[in-house]
Amino acid sequence: MAGIEGYFGPQLTDEEYEEFCFKAYPRRIQRPSSINIPNSSTPEINTIVTPENEDDTVIQKYVGIGIGLATLITENLLSHPFVVLRRQCQVNHNSKKYHLVPITLVPVIIHLHQRQGITTLWKGIGSVLLVRGMTLAVEDFISKITPWSKDISWHVDSFKTIGQHLLLKCITLSVVTPFYSASLVETVQSDIASEKPGVFDVFREGLCRLVSWGSPQKGRMLPVWTLVWPTVMYGVFKYLFGTLVKNVSASIMHINYKYEHQKKGAYPKDWLNPAIVQEIEISAQLLSLIAADVMFYPLETILHRLHLQGTRTIIDNLDNGFAVTPILTSYEGTVDCYDTTISQEGTSGLFKGFGALILQFTAHYAVLKLTRFVITQVTILLKSSSPPPPPPPPQISSKQLNHPQDLGRTPIR
Repeated sequence: MAGIEGYFGPQLTDEEYEEFCFKAYPRRIQRPSSINIPNSSTPEINTIVTPENEDDTVIQKYVGIGIGLATLITENLLSHPFVVLRRQCQVNHNSKKYHLVPITLVPVIIHLHQRQGITTLWKGIGSVLLVRGMTLAVEDFISKITPWSKDISWHVDSFKTIGQHLLLKCITLSVVTPFYSASLVETVQSDIASEKPGVFDVFREGLCRLVSWGSPQKGRMLPVWTLVWPTVMYGVFKYLFGTLVKNVSASIMHINYKYEHQKKGAYPKDWLNPAIVQEIEISAQLLSLIAADVMFYPLETILHRLHLQGTRTIIDNLDNGFAVTPILTSYEGTVDCYDTTISQEGTSGLFKGFGALILQFTAHYAVLKLTRFVITQVTILLKSSSPPPPPPPPQISSKQLNHPQDLGRTPIR
């Protein structure tokens, strides 16, 4: 043992070893026992937690919730007056004004309000909501008694699952078709020339048309089975086209969002932020609604004329907004309706009331922008009025770690 001790030199006490280290290597040597090695379960000492990122996340969360709620209300309630105007223009084959642009509808809306009151453009809203609720209920019921799924992922599910999903849509549209016809009548008939329907009249009229599946009880009214297949084709193809536009536009928005951050030299850490994802989904949903309605507008015009034929409906004459006019047509089917419309009204006859669609989505976009602005400003105001957060703990540098006496405490021995 003596030889070994002589080889390593004389042994120093703890006080002598520490004094030697700090005198010889004041910035490089630290006693091994005083080194604090952080592990995975304890946070690093020099990490400062600031509330800015948390506040931004809260703002984005509330903005996303508000925009989602505004989208739901706009699609189901605020857009209804424009739907009424659009449908009345579509089914009036004798109208002289096509209302392809929004400006021509402004005097008509004023005249309707002066003559019939402000509620004239809200007629049939109860039946529209009931039919939408019925559609969801039928889908849910069929999905529970069959292995068909009402919600699918187009990127993951197999072709069999997608086919079953589309079959579910087809059966649902077939069941709802007669009730959709009854709801269409309530949304276009004039209040001054017809009795106001009851709350559940849409079910009564729909059941009457469903019972008379092959032999309608009125003169020129088309049987339901001739209306089912164009209604199903219109609904399914519009759904597929809207889904395609939504998925493609959402992917493009995700790529653009990442690219904009990459141009700034920093990859976005909140790439999977739920608020950002929700905002992109809402924008893609609005874009898909616009694209689908524009793409299938001519088919919708033909479909509405077929549904309304033989119902003895009297609508408001939107050429001036004062008079009323009956709907008297004798189409034999979808092809005959298309040929007759083209020959008598021209190609633009298929787009009657397109200005109301422009007004609808302009108002939809304005509501979303206004909602975003209001919620953002309110959240920022509440944030500024809240008490300031406590100051962060002081940052400890590596120099202070190497010199514990600088922290006002004795070094660990």
